Amino acid sequence: MRQATLIRDSKIQIRFYESDRAEFIELVEKIKTLPGREFNPTLKFWVAPASTFVVEQLIKWKFDIDNRIEDWYMANSSKQIKLAMPENLNLYKFQEEGVNRIEQLNGRALLADEMGLGKTIQTIAWLSVRKELRPVIIVVPAAIKLNWLRELSKWLPDEPVSTVYGQTPSSAIGPETRIAIINYDILQHHSESILKLHPQVLVIDECHYCKNEKAQRTKAIRSLSREIKHIIAISGTPIISRPSEFFTTLNVLRRDIWPSSWRFLNRYCNGFHNGFGWNFTGSKNSDELHDTLTRTVMIRRLKKDVLQHLPAKQRSIVPIEITNRAEYNSAQTDLIEWVKQNISDDSAARISRAEAITRVEYLKQIAVKGKLESISEWIDIMIDSGNKLVLYATHHSVIDYFMNRYRDKAVKVDGRDSLSDRQLAIDTFQSSDSCRLFIGNIKAAGVGITLTAASNVAFAELGWTPGEHDQAEDRVHRIGQTAESINAWYLLAKDTIEEEIAKVIDSKRKVLDKVLDGTLTEDESLLTVLMEKLCSM
Repeated sequence: MRQATLIRDSKIQIRFYESDRAEFIELVEKIKTLPGREFNPTLKFWVAPASTFVVEQLIKWKFDIDNRIEDWYMANSSKQIKLAMPENLNLYKFQEEGVNRIEQLNGRALLADEMGLGKTIQTIAWLSVRKELRPVIIVVPAAIKLNWLRELSKWLPDEPVSTVYGQTPSSAIGPETRIAIINYDILQHHSESILKLHPQVLVIDECHYCKNEKAQRTKAIRSLSREIKHIIAISGTPIISRPSEFFTTLNVLRRDIWPSSWRFLNRYCNGFHNGFGWNFTGSKNSDELHDTLTRTVMIRRLKKDVLQHLPAKQRSIVPIEITNRAEYNSAQTDLIEWVKQNISDDSAARISRAEAITRVEYLKQIAVKGKLESISEWIDIMIDSGNKLVLYATHHSVIDYFMNRYRDKAVKVDGRDSLSDRQLAIDTFQSSDSCRLFIGNIKAAGVGITLTAASNVAFAELGWTPGEHDQAEDRVHRIGQTAESINAWYLLAKDTIEEEIAKVIDSKRKVLDKVLDGTLTEDESLLTVLMEKLCSM
């Protein structure tokens, strides 16, 4: 016997009896996955709030549904929420659907789209529509803190956004706070101040950072989540691949569905005792978990599913704060003084081109040195999300830094490699699942090779021409390829000469009729523009 009946206050009464004890226990475990379910120990039945998800699950589990439930379901399953999208955001259709789905889930969602599909912009769009839900606290890895600030300033220009730095109390968190960005590493030191704001929305970017239940960052997130009504967790990592690592995120989002780690781990992680302790690294009932996630909390689209909406190539700037600001500012002052002393008002081209390039390159290298750790954190986010990445640099020291850091999962190609070593690196990256990172010199590895195992390319350093970057981008997106959309990420040190170089390159790219080949004329042109900018400082 399996019966479901609609009772007062839009509740569903659930009764069942199974002659087989194993089947009975299995059905009890399924009922426990229903949100808001309660057991009446006196009358021996379960009650769950009426929802389309609950009804669909009961039908799936072969319950007899009474006519009132059928009528309720027909009236409610057809309801769709369609928000009026902010016109300035120019969202793709699937992104609009994502924003509407966040609203349908009452602002408690796991936004798990594959990287490159605009999870940040969808979150900002929902925040734009729901302007009454303030304050908003956005928790992110330090490496993408500035990127969130940039995107929020771009798409919500009328909203004040504050950024929290350091462990001491910050004026960024106060009575006037509307939107605050804080990184995981310092969150625990500001939790009390944040709670005093009574935030309405908590955004947790790269939420897999909270997979360790004992970590301070996870404890801080949990503490905040108990007091905040709307929570958007963001991660491009497939949630069904390693269920044990995602319990904390699911518990933060929907404690009513996933209240117990022990129950979750035994149900979905194939737990067993190995003689020394419990092992939960496996998985079971994955289809059930995926189905529950999709119906209750998770929004996930893959690139291949929405490819028709995407441009062939998307370029994004990722601003990165440098750690050696004083050193950089001193070197920039020296360069500006040299430029002013050596450039006349009517001609920036009379200076020694070789010396000018040397001095600019020195300043560029100081900027790069200050962002290496943050770039590494960004790379970790990328490859931990299951993506392969092609990373370009210009100097051997930078290539060697990343190669040493990622030696067990990376290959490299630069001018020091023999033809056979070069080809081996390419073949390994293209064919080996364990090889996640290709590190290349923008000249030596920027032309004549195919790296289509990746759909993401990043620049840790900039070259001198649009052509160099376009050619490098096309290693992962070959001419005529239509099966994949690629993302090109420019990892630029904030408030440095890198941003000026990127602006000049971009302006030149827009006026070119074809991809340039990096000639001396183009090189001098960019250098001249840079010298003129420095001279005006």
